[in-house]
Amino acid sequence: MSQPFLPFTRPSIDEDTIAGVAAVLRSGWITTGPQAQAFEAALSAHCGGRPVRVFNSGTATMEVALRVAGVGAGHEVITTPLSWVATANVVLETGARPVFVDVDPATRNIDLMQVERAIGPATRAVIPVDLAGLPVDRDRLYDIAARHRLRVVEDAAQSFGSAWRGRPIGATGDFVSFSFHANKNITSVEGGALVLPDDVDPALVERYRLQGVARSGFDGMDVDVLGGKFNLTDVAARVGLGQLKRLDEFTARRRELARHYFDVFDVDAGCDLPVMDFENCNWHMFQIVLPAGVERAAFMAAMKERGIGTGVHYPAMHLFSLYRAMGYGPGMFPHAERIGRGIVTLPLFPAMTADDVERVCAAVTASIAAVRGGAR
Repeated sequence: MSQPFLPFTRPSIDEDTIAGVAAVLRSGWITTGPQAQAFEAALSAHCGGRPVRVFNSGTATMEVALRVAGVGAGHEVITTPLSWVATANVVLETGARPVFVDVDPATRNIDLMQVERAIGPATRAVIPVDLAGLPVDRDRLYDIAARHRLRVVEDAAQSFGSAWRGRPIGATGDFVSFSFHANKNITSVEGGALVLPDDVDPALVERYRLQGVARSGFDGMDVDVLGGKFNLTDVAARVGLGQLKRLDEFTARRRELARHYFDVFDVDAGCDLPVMDFENCNWHMFQIVLPAGVERAAFMAAMKERGIGTGVHYPAMHLFSLYRAMGYGPGMFPHAERIGRGIVTLPLFPAMTADDVERVCAAVTASIAAVRGGAR
């Protein structure tokens, strides 16, 4: 009997959370309200008591952080080309220009040495990305930011549950942006959160979150900033609350599965494996880079034929038409381009078993051999 299809990710939503969502729906209050406030309080506790505000996406949190930081037309923001394109798109939304620098070939995160070289008179901020949940070196990052008086917007969309030197990502730093999209380690279906530094008034962030509106009394209303429609519903927040209670469980299980990947992966297949970090990384994804000459689409098709789902996270974004039109092109960031051409996300989610991992690894070896042999 054939085995069921194994997707590259699947959320684990428990019955208590499902019942909680039903209770919210029956309550009559389904948009932003008490559940969103409770979610913010729980997230704040996770982040060492820092102020946290929830949003309808991680993308919105980064845009708002940049606006609150004063980033706008004529400014530059340094970031990595190896991320979901939202990381750079939010810079364009503010009127600023994203300045890409290459990644470290081992960690696949932004190369901090190149960040420092790219700083110029128009630079106002840096957006580092914790690819697959592996944290960027926060000590070096904030040393650079302090010396050059730059704001930092941590794109920690993938690293909720990760840590740096024993402290959760979000417990320290400047602006920290989380995503709770359906494929993240914890989800609110769609959603995100922004951790705020001490010099930012949470009320200002709340105004940016909802059309810039400030209310007073029964009927007082004013608008002093150009906000958006970025609020999180109570339905989504209730899902997030249920997920947050299981964060430690999910993280521990992901680390167990990642260890098993390293134990059974066929190193002779020629793939580049991720950095083995079981202390800081939350193992949001287990990503390989295919060997030269193995065409990714053919490999992914071969994996699908074997009942295994895969993903691509991410192509090098400076090669997209939008950014080519800004002067970026092939050859500018060779590490990001090589990784972006060959990177593949393998299944990793808490409900998987050790047998699932072994099945994936066997399929990787067979699929590479099939692609090299010209048949799937």
